[in-house]
Amino acid sequence: MSVSVELGHVVERLRASGCVFAEDEAALIAETARDAAELTAMIDERVAGQPLEYVVGWASFCGSRIAVDPGVFIPRRRTEFLVAEALKVTVDGSIVVDLGCGSGALGAAVAAEREVTLYAADVEPAAVACARRNLARWGGTVYQGDWFAALPERLRGRVDVLLANVPYVPTDEIRLLPAEARLYEPHVTLDGGPDGLATLRRVVAGATEWLAPGGHLFTEMSEHQAPLAQALMIEHGLTADLVEDDELGATVVHGTCP
Repeated sequence: MSVSVELGHVVERLRASGCVFAEDEAALIAETARDAAELTAMIDERVAGQPLEYVVGWASFCGSRIAVDPGVFIPRRRTEFLVAEALKVTVDGSIVVDLGCGSGALGAAVAAEREVTLYAADVEPAAVACARRNLARWGGTVYQGDWFAALPERLRGRVDVLLANVPYVPTDEIRLLPAEARLYEPHVTLDGGPDGLATLRRVVAGATEWLAPGGHLFTEMSEHQAPLAQALMIEHGLTADLVEDDELGATVVHGTCP
């Protein structure tokens, strides 16, 4: 641990605030804190409801620590399934784009397993700054802008693997999300419009222009939205299928460009 401390009191405070895994969280916070003052501040933030990932400054994803700053979407463990599916078709030398990248977790996880040329983009300045830190070790380039408009024209028609973990929570259902997401993560990273598919429609509409022949699009959806997403991809000229992982509770829709 970075700070020598009796964890019993920390665990009690965290448990009293509603933390289910209080022992594990206390150990992580104590390991991360650089001194007693920072430890106290971090505990206070967590007790007040801040997501643990914001408190410690990172999230565990695909076996790595991904830096996550306040105001940046926190990568979910279920999204590791999307990465696993993408890796099935990603070969060394592929051009990979993490679109709406947030922290850049998806791109980083793919680049950790394959020798790829990696690009990412997000509209939020905080996400761009965070992704640049996470993707630097892989030589990734991160652009700021609105979806495809952020990408350089030279990538049009050349993208082999497009990762797009778009917002897909219907607007009226955001109020039902856990408080940590609802109160602390930017709604723009969650809100998928009235039916949750508004952002995906934009991405799918542009995908065939940016994908290389035989290129792949991967996105995550809820179980009941996935067939609609699949139909949307087919409507725009992609072949599409969906795959599920019951253990992670994850559903991925995979489109392939002719």
